[in-house]
Amino acid sequence: MKKKWPIPRPTEHAALRACDRSPRRLPPVPALFAALVDAVDRSDREGMCLAAHRVVRAAAPEVGA
Repeated sequence: MKKKWPIPRPTEHAALRACDRSPRRLPPVPALFAALVDAVDRSDREGMCLAAHRVVRAAAPEVGA
């Protein structure tokens, strides 16, 4: 068996182009707000940050573009 070195891997640029071809759908804003409230209740700082950013991205799609 022949080994290739280094193993060919996609570049970051190719990975970003692949992401652009398939748009990701965001959950509805009420579900994201529920996740945000749940994170606040649990004092989950990372969860609060993630949920808040997703709420903004879902409410204003041009922010993530």
